[in-house]
Amino acid sequence: KTAMVGKWHMGHLPRHLPITQGFDSYYGIPYSNDMDRDPSVKGNWVTTGKTSPWSVYKVPLLRNAEEIERPVNQTTITRRYTQEAVKFIKDNKENPFFLYLAHSMPHIPLYRSKKFEGKSLNGIYGDVISEIDWSVGQVLNTLRKQKLDKKTIVLFTSDNGPWEVFKTHGGSAGLLRGAKGGTREGGMREPAIFWGPGNVKPGVVQEMGSTLDVLPTFASLAGVKSPDDRAIDGYDLSDVLLNRSKSPRKGIFYFGGAQLSAVRSGNYKAQFREENGINPKPLAKPELYHLGEDPSEKYDLADKHPDIVERLAKLGEKLQASVKAVPDQLVPRIGK
Repeated sequence: KTAMVGKWHMGHLPRHLPITQGFDSYYGIPYSNDMDRDPSVKGNWVTTGKTSPWSVYKVPLLRNAEEIERPVNQTTITRRYTQEAVKFIKDNKENPFFLYLAHSMPHIPLYRSKKFEGKSLNGIYGDVISEIDWSVGQVLNTLRKQKLDKKTIVLFTSDNGPWEVFKTHGGSAGLLRGAKGGTREGGMREPAIFWGPGNVKPGVVQEMGSTLDVLPTFASLAGVKSPDDRAIDGYDLSDVLLNRSKSPRKGIFYFGGAQLSAVRSGNYKAQFREENGINPKPLAKPELYHLGEDPSEKYDLADKHPDIVERLAKLGEKLQASVKAVPDQLVPRIGK
């Protein structure tokens, strides 16, 4: 059995929902928790210093394709996602399963249950993270209690860096440069924590990986052949997890909208377009950084290594040529 619990945001029309994309069941919201906002309510936390009540956002909660609550009570949504995930694990403990749990938080606007109000010294953002931490613990404890922990591999990761404009409500990228919406490391690099007692060796892996690699990696671990009727951009990282081997992934391509903005090969990353925006403009001249020595992307090495810049540019041109152009639906709507 397969289940998707949480934020989907890959199409809200019936033909795009999880149950028509391979999942047996779905429980969650079809898009971001800041959408369907009541137009009569003006301002946000940045402009007013206050978070609007959750009822301002007319976001629906779906079970499969049926709307069961609107607006969804966002103060309880993390807890309810967790309960749904735990129930799915218990109901399917006798058979193989795949669970995709995508929490709505800590996307703006931030909400947490009463149990976690004031739990963190880091304000509401910290409270929200504390509740997500609790949620992960509930899932892992359920696997242990059902004696599934040694037969299951769990991946914890995220989709983008902090939303800088929302300041303390948006999180922090630490030493990394940039934020959500950009192609610097602060906008793109995420934690990736694998858990699987007896399967995943404890420790820290420095090898390169991408969320594109999740499909072929999990397919390999499950003994399932990856689809061969389409291009698969990911690599099988199972040997990296199980045996600490070298990663087959040697590079990463960073897109801003439909535009290739940066290319990484090994430790070198070349930046060709502005770091932010959905329609980034070309830089006056390319930049080059060594991410092993300079993860903050402070020291431009392009003048010292023009040969590396040229090599990465050619890799980018080859990749861009393989991407099928489609009409842009976003830029024309919000402006250039």
